[in-house]
Amino acid sequence: MKTDDFISLLASGVAPVDRHALARRFGIAVLVGAAGATLITVQLLGIRRDLAEVALTPLFWAKIALPLCLMIGSLWASTRLARPGVRAGGSRWLIAAPVAAVWLAGAYALMAEPVGARLALVLGQTWRVCPFLIAMLSVPGFVAVFWALKGLAPTRLALSGAVGGLLAGSTATLAYCLHCPEMGIPFWGTWYVLGMAIPTVTGALLGPRWLRW
Repeated sequence: MKTDDFISLLASGVAPVDRHALARRFGIAVLVGAAGATLITVQLLGIRRDLAEVALTPLFWAKIALPLCLMIGSLWASTRLARPGVRAGGSRWLIAAPVAAVWLAGAYALMAEPVGARLALVLGQTWRVCPFLIAMLSVPGFVAVFWALKGLAPTRLALSGAVGGLLAGSTATLAYCLHCPEMGIPFWGTWYVLGMAIPTVTGALLGPRWLRW
């Protein structure tokens, strides 16, 4: 068989690549994650009664900014890592920066309080359940994000699973903010981050198995 004939044989029946597959799959995943987490929050946890009033305060939007920035950063990282041989690039700084900012702000808030009041500022009223509720709310998004990644071509499977888990966790945390009564920065920096870390670590552990080609 001649080389040209062999190449023609290999190329026969090959469908064109859908250029919008990545955006479509992740768009669906984020929509499913956000809708699922919001629905569970409304139906099982309830919306905080003073949401309309507290939404007018800058502190509430600072609270929203943490998971929102992490969602944007992890979405950027996920879409990059979904392509073979592509690194996370600058997206890792968009993930690290908001966490560092909240930790610095939390440390400043703690230093401004008397020593005896600092632990209460970290624990708040809901520290026992907060991270587990975030992890629960992340389940729809976790499944959807892994579906999106599985249909693409990630090569760094553990890292892809980790940022996919963070995407699910940060999306869930945004929905959880509609319910959570806590307004202390040290609380967010501890328990919100821990709640998002649960699906992140789970994704890193499951990525090599679930995302394998």
